[in-house]
Amino acid sequence: MNLRWCCVGLFLLLAVLGGCERQAPQQAAAGGGTAVTAPVEGMVLVPAGPFIMGSNKRDTEGLQARYGFEKPLYVNEHPAHRVVLPAFYIDRFEVTNAEFKEFVRRTAYPELPGWIQNGYNVYDEKLRSAHVSNLRWIARDYFQIDRDPERMDKEALLAALFEIQRHRDRLPVTGVTWYDADNYCRWRGKRLPTEAEWEKAARGTDGREFPWGDEWRPDWTNTGALAEGPEAVMPVGSFPQDRSPYGVMDLGGNVSEWVADRYAPYPGSDLVLAPGEHAHRVVKGGGAGVGHYSLSVFFRSARRAHADPGRRSTDVGFRCALDVPGNAAGG
Repeated sequence: MNLRWCCVGLFLLLAVLGGCERQAPQQAAAGGGTAVTAPVEGMVLVPAGPFIMGSNKRDTEGLQARYGFEKPLYVNEHPAHRVVLPAFYIDRFEVTNAEFKEFVRRTAYPELPGWIQNGYNVYDEKLRSAHVSNLRWIARDYFQIDRDPERMDKEALLAALFEIQRHRDRLPVTGVTWYDADNYCRWRGKRLPTEAEWEKAARGTDGREFPWGDEWRPDWTNTGALAEGPEAVMPVGSFPQDRSPYGVMDLGGNVSEWVADRYAPYPGSDLVLAPGEHAHRVVKGGGAGVGHYSLSVFFRSARRAHADPGRRSTDVGFRCALDVPGNAAGG
């Protein structure tokens, strides 16, 4: 990502539109989330009890050699093991752009670099107050609309730009670091789910491969195969079959998700981490990719990915979790 051009883009947009107004910062919630009474709006209750975490799978098909993967598949999932968790809440859907934008506006949190590049950081009132010549420039260079802006009047331009912004509102937020995700959840009085919580919410208690069962159904989740143009991510809830036993959505595909845990071998594993990987955070779930990244292996609920917590990716987002009153976070 070229940060120099991000900064230039931000300066130009602010110069034209007069900046994006935000409210005064608010104190982020401290600790691991606030206990609340049920039901919790927008969240699903996952009951207490055991489940099977990880797997004992082996690459019997030679996928590593066939596709040139750097590391052996499945090894960091070993061994399958029983984990007992207290009850917890987890967001039914991934956090959306609109929800994260509210956080940015209310707390003066730094805008995401991707928003600066594509114009999503501009609020509706600034677009309405802009001169038509500036709207044409913004529509062409930032929103990249598929019509000639020079042939559009202000009313048509605003309608086109608002349509794009409303679509973006419903997409899961991406391009967030682990710290961004953690700060958002704390501001909401919640927390990031642990790796174990995320996996139980996806797999249930029967150790299933995918949120919907053991059979791979590429048409039941967003692998990116249906993408038209450069944008592979779809609005949350677009695939009703990508539903876990508890009713949590989009745990199979669409975007991968940050969870709370540092990356580490499971108890009893002989996995040896590479230098620097001890500082990584775990990423769960499949992202909408292309080519071999649409393979079922990348959308399994037991799969573990990991990344530097300061890294941003166009297919990694997050959702939040919450303790049930009287319970501590599982894991």
